Amino acid sequence: MISGYVIGESLRTGAVFEPRGLRLRKVGRIAVDGVSAGQPAVWTLVEWESDGEDVGALADALADALEPELGWYADFVAGDERVVVFAGKVFRHRRGDERGRAEAVAYGRSVGTPEHQLDWEE
Repeated sequence: MISGYVIGESLRTGAVFEPRGLRLRKVGRIAVDGVSAGQPAVWTLVEWESDGEDVGALADALADALEPELGWYADFVAGDERVVVFAGKVFRHRRGDERGRAEAVAYGRSVGTPEHQLDWEE
């Protein structure tokens, strides 16, 4: 099982994220403190899951759909693997792998993701 979230506002205009087998689990709206300049103060959280096996194709589809500005990212879990996806860039590491996590965090910083938003759970 693959499960994750994507922030609706992180998708670039005109993008479609529709990998085969994707199921919607929940949609909610939250107010967010400490957003960076250009990020909206209210986000739409879309929780999804898939029984699909092709983690790479799913990650690539998400990387193609994300807005490259403002350091947006999405992450998901596939078994014991954590996948962190930025526009055009995918990081995959075993959950709990501090080196793998550090690489994704460093990349997030380099593209402008606010520090406190680099908080995915392992």
